[in-house]
Amino acid sequence: MIVPCRDERSWVGACLESILASDYPPARMEVVVADGMSRDGTRGIIESYATQDQRVRLIDNPERITPVALNRAVEAARGEIIVRVDAHAEVAPEYLRRAVDYLEATGADNVGGAMRTVPRDRGPFAEPICIVLTHPLGVGNSRFRTGSDRPRWVDTVFGGCWRRQVFDRVGKFNEKLVRSQDMEFNVRLRRAGGKILLAPDLEARYYARATLAAFWRHNWINGVWAVLPFAYSDVVPVRWRHLAPLAFVFALAASVLGWSAGWFPGEAPAAVAGPYGATILAASAAVALRERKVTLALVLPATFASLHLGYGAGSLWGAVRLAGIQSRKFIGWLRAKGERR
Repeated sequence: MIVPCRDERSWVGACLESILASDYPPARMEVVVADGMSRDGTRGIIESYATQDQRVRLIDNPERITPVALNRAVEAARGEIIVRVDAHAEVAPEYLRRAVDYLEATGADNVGGAMRTVPRDRGPFAEPICIVLTHPLGVGNSRFRTGSDRPRWVDTVFGGCWRRQVFDRVGKFNEKLVRSQDMEFNVRLRRAGGKILLAPDLEARYYARATLAAFWRHNWINGVWAVLPFAYSDVVPVRWRHLAPLAFVFALAASVLGWSAGWFPGEAPAAVAGPYGATILAASAAVALRERKVTLALVLPATFASLHLGYGAGSLWGAVRLAGIQSRKFIGWLRAKGERR
């Protein structure tokens, strides 16, 4: 198993405990932790586990970004099957065994389980954030988040279980992508004819952020990296659900600016924001009724908005950065063409 990690002191111990409690034959398992030069005591925790259990190995990731950690861990791993587990997640004891069984029984090239989202801490927005991250209005048709009643072929999964030869066929993770490298890899895998299986009986517990500020920041960064990969990949690296917040924020910003400039009537911003507001209010009320918690009807709208607006605004900024990158590439191409003449 490979574990990308950086400054995860509060979570890496529980992650490793869950992996080492696996019912998979111990002699056939290793845990390679690629640490991004953590400074919060994470390395000491990993080293302690490595001292106590020879299955655990610590390797360095001086570049400190996830795709490099994944690639270094894949290279360091000795097994023929690679399973990824993030340091702020935990897996059930049977996760590895069942993932390997699915890999061998179905002909899948990548197998992943259902993500059970739980809060990292307490607070008024801890539960709402978890709800939003598992609701179709929040994450679209992302099946590993919303759940499934049966195994099904999907476009991506959380973590992953692969045969080593998949990386020989498709290549490794794109090290230019600080985020979205797993989605981009799975797009390349599917383009090469690979199949990705979601097996809902494989349970991974993922610890989500518990404050609205941290949630907004996380969504902003994810939004930026929903667009920037277009500058660094030869495939379309995201799905429609990743670009929907960008379309909404762009429409909202355009309606406000157009109204301010006198191009659009005063009703334009309301025409964009009104249906959206009604949708999240209705969804929040439905969840509150289902869970029998009136407070959810009050806090869920802000949580949905934090996801959509934070992600969409990040994507808008990502589009600006993408335009700058592409402009520099074009100017460089023109100069090179001129020099050849």
